[in-house]
Amino acid sequence: MKIVVLDGYTLNPGDNPWDEVARFGELVVHDRTPDELIAERCAGAQIVLTNKTRLSARTLSELPELRLICVLATGYNVVDLEKSAQLGIPVVNVPEYGSDSVAQHAIALLLELTNRVALYDAAVKRGAWSRCLDFTLVAEPLTELSGKSLGIVGLGRIGGRVASIAHAIGMDILAHNPRQRTAPDGIPVQWLPLEELFQKADVVSLHCPLTAQNEGVVNRALLGLMPSHALIVNTSRGALVKEQDLADALNSGTIAGAALDVSVQEPIPSDSPLLTARNCIITPHVAWATLAARRRLMATTARNIAAWLAGAPQNVVNGV
Repeated sequence: MKIVVLDGYTLNPGDNPWDEVARFGELVVHDRTPDELIAERCAGAQIVLTNKTRLSARTLSELPELRLICVLATGYNVVDLEKSAQLGIPVVNVPEYGSDSVAQHAIALLLELTNRVALYDAAVKRGAWSRCLDFTLVAEPLTELSGKSLGIVGLGRIGGRVASIAHAIGMDILAHNPRQRTAPDGIPVQWLPLEELFQKADVVSLHCPLTAQNEGVVNRALLGLMPSHALIVNTSRGALVKEQDLADALNSGTIAGAALDVSVQEPIPSDSPLLTARNCIITPHVAWATLAARRRLMATTARNIAAWLAGAPQNVVNGV
């Protein structure tokens, strides 16, 4: 059996071996695959693994031997689900591997906005504290989060962990889910319509999947509802946010700050308006990438393959 990995570098840059997957057959790992080589590299493979490399309807039509698609992530919009279902090819994902890591990163971004650790570290190292007349150097205002409200858009696995951490440091939790409403045990949650959440929250954190219905939902109108001191954090999907609208809101003082781990286009273009926006912290889609999370992702992918080989596929997202 031939197994092809189209873009394996981010999962295993050298510290997370493919042994668990390699035991199922002949494994070919590509660090990255440009669009023009996708069909060629998948040719003859029964199993294809992809993280962000797209498998379009046209590409799938050119792969008669393909029997299983493993997405090396929770989000699976890189695969044409309708076409794969028509062809009888199960698409499986990894729904739970990085919740703790992503939640930790979301809180780290929030704390950077409120405590300005990197800014103060840089100030000390360039001598500002050494020259200070007082024992304390106050270069930028600091914000205490206890008593503030955190609005979570998408209170699922990751959002629930963020809620638990935020509650532990004294924040009140507001939430919006389009459908299911399940709060973490012991965490009081006020459920609100989306617009009301943006109006009331001191901080908004995005933790929802990207769909056709919510693409660009965080736009000029929604941002305009936020208090001027409000902050927004996005560790979910970049396309949830209209980036020019966010940059404009930051530069005009409509909101006070933003911290993002995702961008509409990744890597982020060098001319993105967010790169020069006022008080905008950006990390390069690394919230998921702790070694612990990547090891869980690898292990679950191997279990997905084993389950399919046993005739009982798990984590199927296209109904096959």
